[in-house]
Amino acid sequence: MIQTILGKINPEELGVCSVHEHLSIDLSRIKKDPDTILDDEQGMLEELQDFYRLGGRSMVEVTNDGMGRNVNRLKRLSEQSGVHIITCTGFYKDPFIPEFAKRWDAEEFARHFIREAKEGIEGTGILPGVIGEVGTSKDEMKPIEKELLIGAAVAGKETGLPVTTHTTLGTLGFEQVQLLTFHGLPVDQIIIGHQDLNPNKDEVLAVLETGVFIDFDTIGKNNYRPDEERVDFLLDFIERGYEKQILLSADLTRKSHWKKHGGPGYGLVLETFIPRLKDAGVPQEVINLFLVSNPARAFTIGSIKHGC
Repeated sequence: MIQTILGKINPEELGVCSVHEHLSIDLSRIKKDPDTILDDEQGMLEELQDFYRLGGRSMVEVTNDGMGRNVNRLKRLSEQSGVHIITCTGFYKDPFIPEFAKRWDAEEFARHFIREAKEGIEGTGILPGVIGEVGTSKDEMKPIEKELLIGAAVAGKETGLPVTTHTTLGTLGFEQVQLLTFHGLPVDQIIIGHQDLNPNKDEVLAVLETGVFIDFDTIGKNNYRPDEERVDFLLDFIERGYEKQILLSADLTRKSHWKKHGGPGYGLVLETFIPRLKDAGVPQEVINLFLVSNPARAFTIGSIKHGC
């Protein structure tokens, strides 16, 4: 089963899924930029309705505590839009970890994530369907980030929830896998984020070779890396047989990313990137893996996945 904000669903009900998104978020405490505040609930609904119109049926919302998580808002949006929303337990990375958790060790992180997974988030009774996005800094795993990742691994092993990560500009993906698996998390419960931001193909291949899922989840952010390069990498990964480990998303975090403000909106993968993949010769069955089958496997709760 997959845990959505409205309850459990069968994997085949998930449909076309955007696997790493933010609908309601506030990063301004750190970024000092009002563009990084998404608090327009009607605007969120309109964006979700457009995503649904384009064929999207589910979204993994990885805004956690310290980033402006609001699960009651997400519940309303799911009910009104018809889009399945998976919410999260977790903390992001330094310096976004909330003040109360800045000195926690792995055991305290794990205890917190397990409690939310079993009892619900902040007294709402709403259960998370993923632990994340938990992350590391650019080319560096700070001590608090290491404790956070270990805590996520322990909690994932205990609850069966998948763990989805943040890698700053795609760095340290392999090191994240090593740490998570060392602490007992199965590879099919691991989703390594932002691998489309790493131009070093050998580093991304090293992550894929471990058997984990990877996110190509900043599609359309050509200021970081052009989509042409994302397509080239995907074609090579498909040729090498890794098509069952790849997930797609856009990771929108700013007002300026929304269609109502002149941006591409949450449907940009479906509206612009999938046609590019088709033009490059990617068959529909592989596109279905990226959008439907792979997310359904990635977000199925681990105890069911492993037949326990």
